Amino acid sequence: MSGKTISDNNGEWWRNSVIYQIYPRSFCDANGDGVGDLRGITQKLDYVQSLGVDAIWISPFFKSPMADFGYDVADYRDVDPIFGNLQDFDQLIEAAHTRDLKVIIDQILSHSSDQHPWFEESRSSRDNPKADWYVWADPKPDGSAPNNWMSNFGGSAWRWCTRRRQYYLTNFLKEQPDLNLHNPEVQEQLLADLKFWLDRGVDGFRLDAINHAFHNRSLQDNPARPLELDEKGLPPVNTYHYQWHIHDKSQPENLVFLQRVRELLDQYPGTMTVGEVGDDNTHKIMAEYTTGERLNMAYSFDLLTEESSADFLRNTLEKNREVIDQGWPCWSISNHDVPRSITRWNKGFDTEQALARAPLFLLMQLTLRGSVCLYQGEELGLPEADIAFEDLQDPYGINLWPEFKGRDGCRTPMPWVNHGEINAGFSKVKPWLPVPEEHHHKAVSVQEGDSHSMLNQFRTVIGWHKQLSPALATAAQEVVDTGNDLLVFFRRTEEEVYFVALNLGKNAASFTLPAEFTGAEDITPQLFGGARDGDKLELPVAGARVLHLKK
Repeated sequence: MSGKTISDNNGEWWRNSVIYQIYPRSFCDANGDGVGDLRGITQKLDYVQSLGVDAIWISPFFKSPMADFGYDVADYRDVDPIFGNLQDFDQLIEAAHTRDLKVIIDQILSHSSDQHPWFEESRSSRDNPKADWYVWADPKPDGSAPNNWMSNFGGSAWRWCTRRRQYYLTNFLKEQPDLNLHNPEVQEQLLADLKFWLDRGVDGFRLDAINHAFHNRSLQDNPARPLELDEKGLPPVNTYHYQWHIHDKSQPENLVFLQRVRELLDQYPGTMTVGEVGDDNTHKIMAEYTTGERLNMAYSFDLLTEESSADFLRNTLEKNREVIDQGWPCWSISNHDVPRSITRWNKGFDTEQALARAPLFLLMQLTLRGSVCLYQGEELGLPEADIAFEDLQDPYGINLWPEFKGRDGCRTPMPWVNHGEINAGFSKVKPWLPVPEEHHHKAVSVQEGDSHSMLNQFRTVIGWHKQLSPALATAAQEVVDTGNDLLVFFRRTEEEVYFVALNLGKNAASFTLPAEFTGAEDITPQLFGGARDGDKLELPVAGARVLHLKK
């Protein structure tokens, strides 16, 4: 193995990088108001550095009325007081860079808050200077919405404005009106706002719901989607899933705009973009968005579902390989929008098996072609929290309760110390969401001194990954159809080959190695069970083997 950091590949640090997502409300409360803040992040950067990650991605901290907890921006160039101020952000940047950590921040380019001054002006009349900065449309003759488009959070995507006597488009909450990026002035403003943060030293942007940035100006109805019944035999809870989203997102004009974004970032060497893409055909969109001079990489919701079988993963990886070509994926199995992976991906497994599978899935992500997003708390093995209805904060969950409980269960505060400290060390006052009882014994302070803890297993695997050959970053990927619970794939360059086998099933499994690998070096991290006897691999539940062969 090489001692060179894999992410140094030709100066493109983001290739095969590990990006640690920080949800600031829930990371660390430095000022004692129950909500995490920027100074809290700065205080914990030594911990983040100890994980061995390459960068942090900070979810929104901009000025906002917090209808969607920061994803409804009221000022793209300022910090909301609950998180601190611009000086706090500048100090965070400096502290991160001192520790060789890159800083990526969220940017929400498809919509703003309805309390943003732009929208206040836009809705005041039909002929003001910003009248066309948002998506407005006349009602049908009967007064109903312009078309059948649905909000991601359920119900119609159109909201009525009495002043303009028109509807405005809201792909998410009613408090999040969609910006009209067909208007060149809007594009110029958003690019200027990106430049503001680049000038402050950020190393990149995570572009939220970026394929929602443009709509089809014809406002055609979306076609109905045949209902795919779930295991209960009931239609979907959310009306958003009743149609194919052909006209309300993923429009061709977005490709041109992303080229403009890339042109801006090219003026700041070493910066990057990662886009969040949610669509009916995510692999195709990821390929389009990361090919050529557009985004550096993109991730989808394919691995944020409840399915985690070897067969599902094989199909997902193969679809991605078939279409993405020179584009670049970023693999994420958990974030602030979905239940935690240790709960979501381990249905039917006992607690011991579930805990063993967490580092296994990290190993999978790190050896796939692409980069990795690791969500805060995953390294502690935190399960999804069960939040009582009276404690819910997420409007998405409140609206669709009880069939859908929202996103609060994965957003609870980080547990830093065990029961010896109130609120597990997150805050000295009641936090915005409760710290679950079962999270206290998984606190950082508990796991630090245990060499076998989940935290130290994650450190081991990430550290192991950093020692692999830099050539792995761009190596071709080939998935083997084993037909069973083993996920097997190769990574090949002209000089070397890596072989990866992971047992995702509930029973031990075996695999016969190709002849070329009988003499390969076994470089598997020691924490993974399994053995090789000649051309035979024997893998227990959650076992893995990684072999390396130089040609």
